[in-house]
Amino acid sequence: MMSQESMQKEGDPFSNPTIRELNDKFKPFWALKRSEALLEWDLEVNMPEKASSSRGFILGQLALLDQVNIASLYPILEKARQIKDLNDQERGVVRILEYLKKFYTKIPPSLLEEEKRVAVRATVAWRESRKKSDFKSFQPHLEKIIDLKLQEAEKLGYEKHPYNALLDLYEEQVTVEDMDRMYSRLIPALKRILEKVRSEKRYVGTHVLESEPYQIENLEKVNRRLTEILGIPKDRFRMDVSTHPFMTNISRDDVRITTRYEGTDFAKSTYGTIHESGHGIYELQLNEKLEYTPIGIAASTGFHESQSRFWENIVGRSKAFVSLISPMLKDELNFLAKYNDEELYRYFNRVRPSMVRVEADELTYNFHTALRYEIEKKLLAGNIRASELPSIWNDTMDDYLGIRPKNDTEGVLQDIHWSGGSLGYFPTYSLGNVIAGMIWYNMRNEIDLDKTIRNGDFAPIKAWLYEKIHKYGATYTPKELSKRSLGESFNPDRLVQYLEWKYVS
Repeated sequence: MMSQESMQKEGDPFSNPTIRELNDKFKPFWALKRSEALLEWDLEVNMPEKASSSRGFILGQLALLDQVNIASLYPILEKARQIKDLNDQERGVVRILEYLKKFYTKIPPSLLEEEKRVAVRATVAWRESRKKSDFKSFQPHLEKIIDLKLQEAEKLGYEKHPYNALLDLYEEQVTVEDMDRMYSRLIPALKRILEKVRSEKRYVGTHVLESEPYQIENLEKVNRRLTEILGIPKDRFRMDVSTHPFMTNISRDDVRITTRYEGTDFAKSTYGTIHESGHGIYELQLNEKLEYTPIGIAASTGFHESQSRFWENIVGRSKAFVSLISPMLKDELNFLAKYNDEELYRYFNRVRPSMVRVEADELTYNFHTALRYEIEKKLLAGNIRASELPSIWNDTMDDYLGIRPKNDTEGVLQDIHWSGGSLGYFPTYSLGNVIAGMIWYNMRNEIDLDKTIRNGDFAPIKAWLYEKIHKYGATYTPKELSKRSLGESFNPDRLVQYLEWKYVS
């Protein structure tokens, strides 16, 4: 296992002069994309609502410049494709650039620009609709987005289902067939475990701390100290507040997360912070030798989500971690003085069907993403209309979890993703949970997780993740990386084994 020092001593992975030239000419595209990320971060954190039109115009124009910049690489890329003796990283560069070429040559500039403009307007409209719990006011924006995404799918081309074209944008070479296979094994197993847990009442469904009010300034201190406990470097990281928590990276040395404060049930904010910090740790640990290159990014959204879910649940909700952070929590939140570690553990690990995906427990979370996945598939196939979504959403929640949203805010309007045009994203959350289960299955054979976490020594865990996942960036496709580092392709049985180990055995 590599130490932090040895991580920084790896040699330059790019020796071929043509690949070096490609990487050099890629830098303007990289810089522009990172500038867009900064503007999109500002959209969620700082931007005044009246600026949505101009911000949409700016992002639309930058998308057109992306297309121009990437096109300048095509002649060199064609030359690189003919080279036979490239190493893995160099082949990864060619693969990712071919992937980008496909997108930017098939999607016309007018569609790129319109998608950006519509997404900014829709995001602002979603915020207002969410406040008013009024889906109908958001519906026209969503209908426009669906139409644009269908156009995009047709331009990109696909086999069997238009959803495959969009899913591939987030999870390279993963298909509807892969996701259907995963959910067909996962959902029945989760129902079985959930029923056992509820019948045996091993884990509480509600806790008095849910209604305990907190001072926001105190919880802000808790969240800052949590990032310190996780060893996140202050000089490469910042945390802010937004409506929907997220992580973005401007560079390997500029990683940003957000959280939110609702006044009660402090675990929502603290575990949202741990979740986004998990995303941040991935970005902070990407191999510095890959910075500014096409493969200096995460392997996929599914692998990215595996990191946040691993840190949030497998580490963060463990008894060892609760024991580690309990003194700090009691230091900042006076109302916790009468609760011992076991009571805090039970509060952090409540198991009950809930309306909101980001607040769902480990056993019910994947029902939420399965719901969104099925809706997106049917929307793109033309089997349902946007106007039907509130009733379909509520009926499916009833079928999966036996609960019905009281309004659109806790139902169909709870997520920001559709307003930004991110159709195809939701199933990667479940894939991230599956990969996190595979990480747990493999890591526990090499690391005493309980002892390591209880001592607050996360260096061995971070080094393991670096060696198996982080250092490769996007060198390999998600399926290749899974087989290479975790011994098999995406296997939902490992997640089921973890959940049975924690909740049943």
